[in-house]
Amino acid sequence: MTLTLILALETSTPICGIALLSEQNGVISINKRQIEGVSGHAQSVLPLAAELLAELGRDKSELSCVAFGNGPGAFTGIRVACGVAQGIGLALDIPLIPVGSLYAVAAKAAAQHPGRLIIAALDARMDEVYLAAFLSDETGALSLVQQPVLLSAKDSSAFVMQRFLLWQRDLSESALQMMHKPCLTGEGWRVPESMAGLPVDWLTEDLNALPDAYWVAQLAWLAWKNGQTVLPEHAAPLYLRDKVAFTTAERATGQGGNPRATSAAGIALLPMRSTDIAEVLELERLVQSHPWTEKNFEDALGAGYEAWVLRAQAGLAGFCLAMIAPDVIHILVIAVDPDQQRRGLGQMLLKQVMDTAKQQGQEGLLLEVRPSNVRALAFYQSQGFVQIGIRRDYYPAGKAVREDALVLKKTFEPA
Repeated sequence: MTLTLILALETSTPICGIALLSEQNGVISINKRQIEGVSGHAQSVLPLAAELLAELGRDKSELSCVAFGNGPGAFTGIRVACGVAQGIGLALDIPLIPVGSLYAVAAKAAAQHPGRLIIAALDARMDEVYLAAFLSDETGALSLVQQPVLLSAKDSSAFVMQRFLLWQRDLSESALQMMHKPCLTGEGWRVPESMAGLPVDWLTEDLNALPDAYWVAQLAWLAWKNGQTVLPEHAAPLYLRDKVAFTTAERATGQGGNPRATSAAGIALLPMRSTDIAEVLELERLVQSHPWTEKNFEDALGAGYEAWVLRAQAGLAGFCLAMIAPDVIHILVIAVDPDQQRRGLGQMLLKQVMDTAKQQGQEGLLLEVRPSNVRALAFYQSQGFVQIGIRRDYYPAGKAVREDALVLKKTFEPA
């Protein structure tokens, strides 16, 4: 009888939580322990785990994997969970499963309100919130429609209302009927001004909710079944701040939040879907002399490449597609509508790729650019890319002529 045993750690908030999920012969049980306090998670997490294992008559050698809440959340807290998970994973030679804190909060709400749009928010302090949106199916399973962002609380409602229709694209009419009243969940919605301007008849579910080790374990089980694990050395926390602490003067000038979330009003960063390909192709043909084909994009999505689109109410504003390699994420194609350029959209796409690379434990980003594309070359250099090589005759240039490619790399500084 095959036993699956998943240890889940969640320390991104003042609650230090441990859960142990056991599955055998289709029977799942989850046991949880937690303590509350603003500090001491580093000293508490391993004793709590040992206590729970002993109480259930299990040994750490039986663990199949370790799940951990990877944020966003308290800087020290998410580092604790990640570090402890890495230590256990390396010691036992077992994989890890990172689970987003907003994902865990949304999963709890989706269990009560299946078939709805779930908008989860957590208090990020300094009058800011972390926010993400998910579509829940009839079973409560979630799909991400809005990547986690860091927002000023007073901008949250405008951000949501600008993107509300975009998050629901491609849904059937019957599904839209369920979605017209989304569900708000998470303690971030209690931050002053965060809900100002949202429809008063929208549903709410536990506006005190924090990420919980129980739901980290539940989501890890789904990821385990789908083979969505990472090696311990590739695990990383999800940070949405560029700095850990900001001075009073910096906050007064608007720093400390996520300027990418508000610098381009009305622009939504969303996962690319197959239904986006027609518009992606149109933009690709507009900006590239030798564009990708429809099959290129279909094959890339089918292979599970990382892909995002930027959407405005008027249509597609940009897109990016990247491939995860052993040590880097390779940006394959990136484009911004010429009418939407100089609004920070290229930086928004690059930041999303960079965040993904860091979560996967990669050391940096890699891309190719034509030497003749002076504008793109200057942009990438301004973003910290440096040339590391040349690929001879890499690009077609028409009539049996080919052009070299400059290989650029952006290496991340050690955390």
